[in-house]
Amino acid sequence: MIALFVAFMAVGANVASFLVIGGVPVTLQTFFAILAGLLLGKRLGSVAMIVYMLVGLIGIPIFAGISGGLITITKPSFGFILAFIITAFFVGLIVERKQSVPVYIFSGFIGLIINYIIGTSWMYMAYKLWYAAPEGFTYQLLWSWMVLPLVKDIILTFIAGIVGYRLYNSVVKKSALHTNWSSNSNQ
Repeated sequence: MIALFVAFMAVGANVASFLVIGGVPVTLQTFFAILAGLLLGKRLGSVAMIVYMLVGLIGIPIFAGISGGLITITKPSFGFILAFIITAFFVGLIVERKQSVPVYIFSGFIGLIINYIIGTSWMYMAYKLWYAAPEGFTYQLLWSWMVLPLVKDIILTFIAGIVGYRLYNSVVKKSALHTNWSSNSNQ
């Protein structure tokens, strides 16, 4: 399942990454990071995102724009790659406690908020410290760049909550992953 979500992230990173808004490629990565937390739980969901990051950092071109390598750390959008790990963890943490459609949707939106705060803050820091920030660049201007991807991600987060809940009931609940959730919740 971890490998499957690494593959989902790689495809999601490049499905529409030719569209770039304010230095941020438009991707489906947030959707898959949230779905990883919803389906794999906090531990395996975040491990899947860590593996995705490490595979890309060693040079395999699975990041947006069919890129990879350590140089990615210096890119303004790298904060989102880090945020996927934390997003999957907190989404999984919430749904491991209670499974219902509203909880899945709620946890997805918590993950979305975490993802955007970390990713956008990293981007601001990158533009200010080592990338050439455009004239008049402010934190507010950066957030205005994020509005279009955010609208897409709000819609996809809602869908992820519903799809995640349905997949949980039809697949995860009947698998060893559910047993893994139960043992982690008791620790």
